[in-house]
Amino acid sequence: MVSGFWDNKVSAQTTMQRLASLRYDYEKWTNIKNKCTDLNEIATVALNEKDESINDSIYSELSKLSSIFETFEFELQLNGDFDEKTAILSIKQGAGGVDAQDWSEMLLRMYTRWAEHRKFSLEILDLTPGEEAGIKSATVKIIGRYAYGYLRSEKGVHRLVRLSPFDTDHRRHTSFALVEVLPEPDTAQDIRIEPDDVKMDVFRASGNGGQSVQKNSTAIRLTHKPSGLVVSVQNERSQSQNREVGMKILHARLVDLEIKKRAEKQAKFKGEHVSAEFGRQVRSYVHHPYQMVKDHRTEYQTGNTDAVLNGEIDDFLTAFLSSSGKTNSIK
Repeated sequence: MVSGFWDNKVSAQTTMQRLASLRYDYEKWTNIKNKCTDLNEIATVALNEKDESINDSIYSELSKLSSIFETFEFELQLNGDFDEKTAILSIKQGAGGVDAQDWSEMLLRMYTRWAEHRKFSLEILDLTPGEEAGIKSATVKIIGRYAYGYLRSEKGVHRLVRLSPFDTDHRRHTSFALVEVLPEPDTAQDIRIEPDDVKMDVFRASGNGGQSVQKNSTAIRLTHKPSGLVVSVQNERSQSQNREVGMKILHARLVDLEIKKRAEKQAKFKGEHVSAEFGRQVRSYVHHPYQMVKDHRTEYQTGNTDAVLNGEIDDFLTAFLSSSGKTNSIK
């Protein structure tokens, strides 16, 4: 190490994290290369000896390697400052009453299944249950390499069209939910929150009709005065725990705000028009009168609605990220 490397702990930590990331990429490339070499040698021997008995095995291994390579090649495009980070994902009910609350819970399940498929871990930071069914809102932390890089494409309004299970006449209803995705910044991230800039209000946590609510005022609301950002958390049992979670979410939202400011500034230099992603309808999920999920930004669609709602959304994520070619660098 260079003399004085650890004098600046923030800089040293950032460098070590980058080094670990590069080492991971190198080892993965080396593993792919070695497997390709081994497979090539096996195929060459089989060809020379005219042995066709292992053809199926060779093709199977080649298909697996091709899939691994394509995934890794794509991930190398996720080169924004925060793409490798943990994602903080929030879901909020939109128009549609109880159907919208049920839809919000369906989206939470979809992202939970997606995380499980990728072997990412998911932690619930805050959850407000619906009055009759579903949830009013939820905030979760999805931990895994490139979690934010993949999921940042999910920002916006998600629309569901179906025959409502809550309508006695079983009529078709349209429901909306808003998805917000933030990167979890490192503690070393140079966006400081001054204590005097944050106002904290406390209130009693709410529950649904059949649940008892806490008598003590443990829920908190944080207001960041300079930006006007507001964060409410009521999931934890103590006020201090809720405040700790709330500060993490506030920090992430401030980083996201900085990313948007830089993107808008860059777009002005290029003469581009940047529409507000927050609140824009990005995807429709149709259950009736036909089955379809369609992304309105990429035009990518599928008729397998059930698979998508079970977490199989990778094709939508990669279609958006490949077509946009955007990173989220704030440098």
